[in-house]
Amino acid sequence: MTPPSSPLAIIVLAAGKGTRMKSDLHKVLHPIAGRPMLDHLLASAAELEPERQVVVVGSGREQLEAALGSRASIAVQDPQEGTGHAVLQAESALAGFSGDVLILYGDVPFVRPETMRAMIARLHGADIPAVVVLGFEPKDTLQYGRVITDEAGRITKMVEHKDASAEERACRLCNSGLMAVRSDDLFALLARLGKDNSQGEYYLVDVVNIANADGRICAVVVTGDEDEVAGINSRAELAEAEGKWQARRRRQAMDDGASLIAPETVWFSWDTQLGRDVTVEPNVIFGPDVSIADGAIIRGHSHIEGATIGPNCEVGPFARLRPGAVLEEGAKVGNFVEIKKSVLGKGAKANHLSYIGDAEVGAGANIGAGTITCNYDGYFKYKTVIGAGAFIGSNSSLIAPVKIGRDAIVGAGSAVSRDVADGELRLVRAEQLVKPGWADRFHDAMKKRKAEGK
Repeated sequence: MTPPSSPLAIIVLAAGKGTRMKSDLHKVLHPIAGRPMLDHLLASAAELEPERQVVVVGSGREQLEAALGSRASIAVQDPQEGTGHAVLQAESALAGFSGDVLILYGDVPFVRPETMRAMIARLHGADIPAVVVLGFEPKDTLQYGRVITDEAGRITKMVEHKDASAEERACRLCNSGLMAVRSDDLFALLARLGKDNSQGEYYLVDVVNIANADGRICAVVVTGDEDEVAGINSRAELAEAEGKWQARRRRQAMDDGASLIAPETVWFSWDTQLGRDVTVEPNVIFGPDVSIADGAIIRGHSHIEGATIGPNCEVGPFARLRPGAVLEEGAKVGNFVEIKKSVLGKGAKANHLSYIGDAEVGAGANIGAGTITCNYDGYFKYKTVIGAGAFIGSNSSLIAPVKIGRDAIVGAGSAVSRDVADGELRLVRAEQLVKPGWADRFHDAMKKRKAEGK
């Protein structure tokens, strides 16, 4: 844990151009589970209660400013001359700050709060290291920089892959790029960086080598989870990160008491909440802001976002719940039904082929197949209120604003534009025209013409 006497600042490096994404959207704003990867990272960092946060950007500053609002200061790296140079750009934003600094990367979104705390705790170890580096041992060391340590586990050298010797490349302990440094040390060390290396850049890792040359101790904290420090630089890597996140979330849902019939086909949002004994059938997608209470059943091929689903409700198959949909206990939404910004009261049903928008449906009401609430006139939205126990016949159009009373009945095929009183029957149909024998005469005439070739 971070000692109370040591305030914490977070520096997030997000100045990379993200060219491999081939996107107009800044790389760190690409979503995983419906949430920008930068926000995943900041949410974890928030558990450490940082006093200041600085995001270092290159291009795309306007996008990040809009996304971050007042949550973090923005520092601009222009030109871009390496990771050490990037961190140095945060100096003015941290003017007057004295405490610990945690250096993170915006495209490495899944660093756990526990790992961040371990780095800060190591910074306050008895040997008082100047720099703490987060290391990991990947299955394939690829192009990662190496962390060379002695028998006591102290860092003797940091080296980028391109500058490493064959012996150094044989070391399996790799540098994640994440560091913890005291603010008083950080910028003094950065000011001494040079760029005499194969890239001609100011390497952040060289602060370790400078501190070592001063006779100071530098330490490594090792994470056993390679995925925790995986960077995301392309669409393929983004999809891979999404897949891994979803797999963990599905396992968590089942561990917490939900049944997923075909887990690999269910897609969660970062904030999906499931109660106990919830059943989710195959091919269900949860968008942001969904809460599902105990005992609910979500049938296959349903798409749900911004919805609150009460206990023992049933949704789908092939249902769509949009933002503002609220289903109270035991309500049922069936196949090809869309609910938007509407409340279905306890036990209310809309079983087939209906659109319920900007509506309030009372307890026990029944919405017949093909019913729609006509809530929009091309300029404004209007509300429909359906009383408890009301019965709306199939293929009805409720033209808002309109109120259907308690226990009222609307006959099938009605277009209702005026309020219906409690207990009233409302039929809105044109009078049927009946012409006995007309159809037989028509068929006879058409068959004769066809036979004559006319």
